Amino acid sequence: QVQLVESGGGLVQAGGSLRLSCAVSGIIFSSRAMGWYRQAPGKERELVAGISSITTYYADSAKGRFTISRDNAKNTLYLQMNSLKPEDTAMYYCAAKPGRHIVLSTTAYDYWGQGTQVTVSS
Repeated sequence: QVQLVESGGGLVQAGGSLRLSCAVSGIIFSSRAMGWYRQAPGKERELVAGISSITTYYADSAKGRFTISRDNAKNTLYLQMNSLKPEDTAMYYCAAKPGRHIVLSTTAYDYWGQGTQVTVSS
């Protein structure tokens, strides 16, 4: 049984930081490209950051503020978010896809977590 379980979300003031975690089981984590997506009410789900064995990706909105990392020994994906802004408020999801390439499309990712809410107050 494949499980992706996010944690670390919460309410934070603008300028603050949060660290999201995604614990993965049931798949060979190290062979997978992983992504952090977010979805705000009324908006499409967007890729915030991605990581594989060969590359990383950041959306323009995340560059310089967010850092994605992974610990293959712990089967865990992380997203360190600094200098948070109210526009970062969203549900954040981790997702896994086969292979080493990071793609933006949600359809390429075959496993998803249930999400963790991030709310940034002004």
